[in-house]
Amino acid sequence: MRPELLYPYFADIEALPGIGKRTRAGFERAAGGRYVDLLFHLPSGVIDRRYRPTVMEAAENSIATLEVDVVQHYPAPNKRAPYKVVCRDDSGDLTLVFFHARKDWLLRQLPEGSRRLVSGKIEKYQGKVQITHPDYMVDPATPDDLPLLETLYPLSAGVSLKVLRKALLQALSEVPSLPEWNRPDLIEKENWPTFLDALKSVHQPESAADVAPEHAARRRLAYDELVATQLALAIVREESRRKKGRSLTGQGHYVDAVRALLPYQLTGDQEKAFSEIVADMQSARSMFRLVQGDVGSGKTVVALLAMAYAKDAGVQAAMLAPTEILARQHLASIASVAEQAGISVRLLTGRIKGRERAEILQGLKEGTIDILVGTHAIIQADIEFADLGLAVIDEQHRFGVQQRMALSDKGKVGVDVVGMTATPIPRTLTLTAYGDMDVSRIVEKPPGRKPIDTRVVSLERIADVAAGAKRAVTSGARVYWVCPLVEESQVTDLAAAEERFESLKTLFPERVGLVHGRMKGPDKDSVMQAFATGDLDVLVATTVIEVGVDVPEATVMVIEHAERFGLAQLHQLRGRVGRGGDKSTCILLRSNTVSEVARSRLQIMRETEDGFLIAEEDLRLRGSGEILGTRQSGLPEFRLVDFVAHSDLIEIARDDARHATSTVWFGKEGERDERRREALRHLLYLFERDEGVRMMKSG
Repeated sequence: MRPELLYPYFADIEALPGIGKRTRAGFERAAGGRYVDLLFHLPSGVIDRRYRPTVMEAAENSIATLEVDVVQHYPAPNKRAPYKVVCRDDSGDLTLVFFHARKDWLLRQLPEGSRRLVSGKIEKYQGKVQITHPDYMVDPATPDDLPLLETLYPLSAGVSLKVLRKALLQALSEVPSLPEWNRPDLIEKENWPTFLDALKSVHQPESAADVAPEHAARRRLAYDELVATQLALAIVREESRRKKGRSLTGQGHYVDAVRALLPYQLTGDQEKAFSEIVADMQSARSMFRLVQGDVGSGKTVVALLAMAYAKDAGVQAAMLAPTEILARQHLASIASVAEQAGISVRLLTGRIKGRERAEILQGLKEGTIDILVGTHAIIQADIEFADLGLAVIDEQHRFGVQQRMALSDKGKVGVDVVGMTATPIPRTLTLTAYGDMDVSRIVEKPPGRKPIDTRVVSLERIADVAAGAKRAVTSGARVYWVCPLVEESQVTDLAAAEERFESLKTLFPERVGLVHGRMKGPDKDSVMQAFATGDLDVLVATTVIEVGVDVPEATVMVIEHAERFGLAQLHQLRGRVGRGGDKSTCILLRSNTVSEVARSRLQIMRETEDGFLIAEEDLRLRGSGEILGTRQSGLPEFRLVDFVAHSDLIEIARDDARHATSTVWFGKEGERDERRREALRHLLYLFERDEGVRMMKSG
């Protein structure tokens, strides 16, 4: 039930001028299909056309707007020569230059003897002032046809800047003001305009500074988006915590048994994370904790100890993984130790059917299974536990809040939830994506892990790299060979990978496998399994090899066109090697032409293996748009926030959202600020933060 005041914001863009059925597709690609999508499509920059010199005063390389008389046309003598139009003001001559021009069109636009406002980049050629392909040529009687401050927007095929700007300004004139949802003291301190005035300021700037991320209007819009997200998370968190929880306490016999079976001591970070989990489990409130651990930092053993503690407390545990191969890998890594410690473990995936599935369901219901490891199959409605007390969710960012809650709802009372991610996320994004969770970080690597030798090599030396891989395989190593996403076309990606696969087959007959995104799950798993067991020596992959895949014998990682990957992706890929006791190597193959940002990225990879430092650098170099490298990150989509420029607003938004949740949202009737509650309801619906809206509907 969206508030009626927001209806105009969600109106269809086809009602706007210049947008029909044919242009709509282009608009949807560029921004979206509703007024709100257009309004949240922020300018990428501004061209200032207010510089109005005479022809002779015009500075070279400046953007200038000149008022001139059209004197004479000089059509191109041949196809390769330019068409020229000589214009003049009181100070001198200006030549307008056009390549591949249509004479009839130019004669209509610039009739000889007419006066025109001409705007574009000033050039000097053989001592003469000229503009090549002017941006605007308009009649001085209609000066509004030439925007003196022209906002620039990201575009897509089929959408012109002129049509987009016209539609956007029309949308801006049709949407109403909204009730103020931010605190008066914050608005005063930051000198923020209203929400609608902020939108107008950004889309109709009075200077280039008005569209900069630091401007008050941009900061206001970013904060609104942040606080909407944080409010939704805080409402979910508070609602979940208000469910009846319980204190889980045990004698620690099973935890001690697991510890005694481990062939190593836990690191300080692992001990700290485990003690934080135990403290949360002993609390009467439900736990929502995220364990962030860098590649190979040993999160799984912390999860095993937490599940052993659950057994000590007399409850069951579930471990949810995003793919079958990861679920099976978790089973392999924990089952032996768990079973020896007297803890029963079973696996449940979508492929387990019939009698085996029925037997597992019976064991869960009767409480004879202590730990269930599995995929989404665990969440299905017919899965019943005798008493589920702890849920561990691996690769937390692959699952939404609803899936998390579906698992926690399988407990008789509030289930404690531990999320785990091997994707190091900068602190600012952690607060944004996981504002409803407490966070533990595991940075230390277990002892014995050797540093990975990372090298940047020119693609021209690919034959040498392949020969090196051959030598490594001969000495018993296994090799990952990753091909990049060449374009958005999966066909092109597949062709590139298949070509590499075929070329490597000549070096490794019958010993090289191929994994790509268009393969069916079972086929992909069987190739990965063959690589893990040693039936294959080389694995060529088009997609990012699953985070968490553990093949200790794999000691060489080759990444083609490494400059096309984000830092976080490169770090994750490198983390697939160096997991055993042998020395490992990561070869980053780069093309000869790389940008400065890509060069910096590859240099950082050579200098450090600290995933959290790499994540911060990735944010600094690329901004937040693709910080996790893929769209499957599970992060809420942000259109107005620049995580570098607006990082100081994140904690303010989180604190404000939590305070508003406890006072305005869940405060006692008669004591809460009903006006702000209604305003915040508009905010949640405007930014479509559905979890909060859904919770709000339920009270």
